[in-house]
Amino acid sequence: MTFLEITLLIIAIYIVLVLFRVILGPTIWDRLLGLNTISAKIIMSIVLLALITDQSYLMDVALVYALLGFIGTVLIARFIEKKGDLS
Repeated sequence: MTFLEITLLIIAIYIVLVLFRVILGPTIWDRLLGLNTISAKIIMSIVLLALITDQSYLMDVALVYALLGFIGTVLIARFIEKKGDLS
């Protein structure tokens, strides 16, 4: 295994550990932070996969995923802050 593959494996382990925080989090903010962390780890995994397989289009996929993850986190946070009021 190369260094990049080992790093990818470690990131996968971190994703599983953070998933426990998402499931067991005492507050909704802990769960949101956990989901945001998982999103960041997935982006790092996509970038590492692009480096391992030498497929540059995966960098574009990672960029789009990062933008969607950011927008999703902001929208969910606003929804929680307004206590479910969509207007």
